[in-house]
Amino acid sequence: MQFLFPSFLWALLALAIPIIIHLFYFRRFKKVYFTNVKFLKEVKEETSARSRLRNLLTLLMRLGAMAALVLAFAQPFIPVDTVVKKGQKAVSLFIDNSFSMSALSQDVPLIEKAKQRAREIIKAYNDEDEFQIITNDFEGRHQRMVSKEDALSLVDEVKVSPAVRTLSNVLGRQQQALNATTDNNISYLISDFQKNITDIENYNDTTLEVNMVPLQSVQEKNISIDSAWFDAPFQMVNQSNMLVIRVKNHSTEDAENLRLSLKYDGQEKPVGTLSIPAGASAIDSINVSIQRTGWHEAQLSITDYPVQFDDHYFFTFNVAEKIAVLAINDGTTNPYLTAAFKSVSNFHLTNQQSRNLDYSTFSTYQMIILNSLNSVSSGLSFELNQYVKNGGNLLVFPGATANIDTYKSFLRAFEANQYVQLVKEEKAVGSVNYEEFVFKDVYENRRTNLTLPVTQVNYQLTNFGRSKEEKLLTYRDGSTFLAKYGFDKGNLYLCAAPLQEDYSNLVKNGEIFIPMLYKMAISSAQSQRIAYTIGSDEYIETDNRITDSEMVYKLKGAAEEFIPEQTAVGPKVVLGVYDQVKESGFYDLFLEEEKTLAKYAFNYDRKESQLDYFNEDDLKARVGDQINVLTSNADTDYEQLIGQRSQGIPLWRWCVIAALVFLLIEGLLLRFWKV
Repeated sequence: MQFLFPSFLWALLALAIPIIIHLFYFRRFKKVYFTNVKFLKEVKEETSARSRLRNLLTLLMRLGAMAALVLAFAQPFIPVDTVVKKGQKAVSLFIDNSFSMSALSQDVPLIEKAKQRAREIIKAYNDEDEFQIITNDFEGRHQRMVSKEDALSLVDEVKVSPAVRTLSNVLGRQQQALNATTDNNISYLISDFQKNITDIENYNDTTLEVNMVPLQSVQEKNISIDSAWFDAPFQMVNQSNMLVIRVKNHSTEDAENLRLSLKYDGQEKPVGTLSIPAGASAIDSINVSIQRTGWHEAQLSITDYPVQFDDHYFFTFNVAEKIAVLAINDGTTNPYLTAAFKSVSNFHLTNQQSRNLDYSTFSTYQMIILNSLNSVSSGLSFELNQYVKNGGNLLVFPGATANIDTYKSFLRAFEANQYVQLVKEEKAVGSVNYEEFVFKDVYENRRTNLTLPVTQVNYQLTNFGRSKEEKLLTYRDGSTFLAKYGFDKGNLYLCAAPLQEDYSNLVKNGEIFIPMLYKMAISSAQSQRIAYTIGSDEYIETDNRITDSEMVYKLKGAAEEFIPEQTAVGPKVVLGVYDQVKESGFYDLFLEEEKTLAKYAFNYDRKESQLDYFNEDDLKARVGDQINVLTSNADTDYEQLIGQRSQGIPLWRWCVIAALVFLLIEGLLLRFWKV
């Protein structure tokens, strides 16, 4: 047994007071006159014995009552397995309100069970203690300490949210609020403790007492649409565009005949059925036929129950009306280039002379072609480097009388192999890289009799090991004819031979030249982003179209409209959405009403799709002795459990009862025991 206020035990010295009174008061004598003293000795002996016994019992009752009252003020308790903290306490409660908490426990959803536990914990503390209620939403109003009554009100307001936080982030948030309060800081984590968020196995902060309150759900089956992407970086109108879909089975049972459907531009059609083994993923593909240019909205769906937040996947994509290509020439234009792009209505080729360039327009072109330039100026070299960094595609055909030094300086900035010298020797291309995007899926079958280019002259290239060269077309001797270099967000395509037909027959080889140009123009180191994740993707990027300083971008969804944070970066603007997007779906970007500039799709985070939890034993083994795991069952009263942990088993009430019993016995002795 221990005492919460042991200094009150000094009051036990007051027990001397009734003893002193007893010694002096009950020893006083009175004179009594008797007319007959015959029986005086017998009466005196009997009365004296009874009086001494009653007085002694009375003294004992008074001493017991006073001692019991002193002990009650000292607040004795029997300690349990934790150290009892004295004084005012600061208590932070994290209520996991992620989607997984909508799963059922034995009788109610886990989120309701978590709120019940939170109320019981709060009620176990004193009225003068302070509380913080925190959820996955990390709202600003949840960062301050509140009273007991206000804390109970905040618990009632908690609802399921798409936000997901790791427990290490939650503890960091709790410490920010608790560090400014008392030294008695206590944290409670009320969650189902999914494995993908429980990352505090190395927690060792001794200034904060951390308690885990695990909630166990009935094991659920779940299948989710994990992600989707187009096989090609850009989508083309009047062509079949392959959409790839990944679906995951998170349960321990095989999924058979799972229906998959696609809602595209307002029309929904079934795609097919899937069968996915337990714990595995399946990848399927859909050919999306695009009939118009502009922005498109689409939604993939599966039929799955009871966890349904991840059964839909929203995505958007933009089909450009024209793919702009710029050819930079030193003299006459190349008629084969012009004819190649004129044959397809989606492409538009612009020819400019190298001495009359407007660098500010480079960002408007999807691809730039250097057509047989004899030298590359430092200014042009810098602008082309920035163009590729920002996602552009650059195709280089050297001039037959090129200044090697200017090309070396130009290519060095791309960390690419460099031209060494011009070799006048006929060489034939011997192989095609069919696995790279430029030539992938171009030919129905990889024919052995495919006509490949032949060159009369070519530039030897260095072979730096550090260069990120990917060969597209290779000479029979193994040297490079056409190579690709990924550089930041864009690509550099480098040819070893001039483009003129006097030096190479590439322009006359339609089987290679035409698809090569088209695929290069729509290629990109980074594909067009078709979907974003709520809570993970805090920024989106778009072209800067602001012409007036008072104009602001706005995002509008089905149920909300807001102004994102806006930062202009050159020709682009970065929009910060942070936690402003709450619901999955489509969001339109605009500066003026009814004039949509772009469409974005947001989906719920798939972290919660994996219904894999730590049980109480797993948690204890994972966190060790640094964190308390509160074991319980569905009927456990947490108000009593936490009260005993925070205050021990209190005994002061029994002391008060004992004092009253002693006083009652004393009263009965004085009233009914007559001497």
